[in-house]
Amino acid sequence: MLPPGTVPAVRGARVEARAPRPWLGFGLGLRTEYFDDVLQGAPAIDWLEVNTENFMVAGGKPRAYLTAMRENYPIVLHGVSMSIGSVDPLDWRYLAALKRLAQEIEPAWISDHLCWTGVDGVNSHDLLPLPYCIEAVDHVVARVQQVQDFLGREILLENLSAYVQFSQSSMPEWEFLREVALRSGCRLLLDVNNIVVSARNQGFDPSNYLRGLPADHVWQIHLAGHTDYGSYAIDTHDHAIGAAVWALYEEAIGLLGPVSTMIERDDHLPPLRELIAELELARIAHSRALAPARLMA
Repeated sequence: MLPPGTVPAVRGARVEARAPRPWLGFGLGLRTEYFDDVLQGAPAIDWLEVNTENFMVAGGKPRAYLTAMRENYPIVLHGVSMSIGSVDPLDWRYLAALKRLAQEIEPAWISDHLCWTGVDGVNSHDLLPLPYCIEAVDHVVARVQQVQDFLGREILLENLSAYVQFSQSSMPEWEFLREVALRSGCRLLLDVNNIVVSARNQGFDPSNYLRGLPADHVWQIHLAGHTDYGSYAIDTHDHAIGAAVWALYEEAIGLLGPVSTMIERDDHLPPLRELIAELELARIAHSRALAPARLMA
């Protein structure tokens, strides 16, 4: 086993990025409480991310809302049930339903999490981490390629917030992400809040994380708040975005260039106008990170 931080010998060919990174602007994670406000008010939102599993049943009120919003906003599908890292067989019924939804809604892209969610057919309803080793890279890459072939499109995979480390891990998380992306051709959804949480809990430098990623594979950024308990932090998505997340976001944009950005809020939901005000802060931070003086520094 290689010591942590050592770049492993890579098995398998690289898959070149086949399309330039699209630009959607600044969006929000759509929650039920905001459906009517979004439809009636035409707020200053460029695009919407929706939870895939909430809309996979054909017909009904949720699908009617989604179809109506699709007329005014680009839509991104973001799932929690693909379980791309599991040792269980891929769930082809789930993937078939996802493909049908994508054919109807025509999302800008489809994303899920680089994790596993259960074993032996039992869903834990949690996003569980993987050991970061070359054997796990091989396993995930093979599954990603099957999913992408079936869907007929590349998918985005999101980094998790982490609270423990596997003793089997032989590379840092950012190297694992890089190898999965470069070998499978998938894209990355970079959750900046999750990096801040994981760095706090595990003691790594978040700047090293950003510098270790393949920039052209990062297509989307999540921003969110977390709860700080002093000696550790938990990704709760129930607070406004904190100073550490804003600072790392600016650093990320300075390194990666323009990346479509959205805000996630899952609990203690404020009025929509407050999230839109926070989204304006993201626009300002993004512009500041790309200012000529900043880029030349």
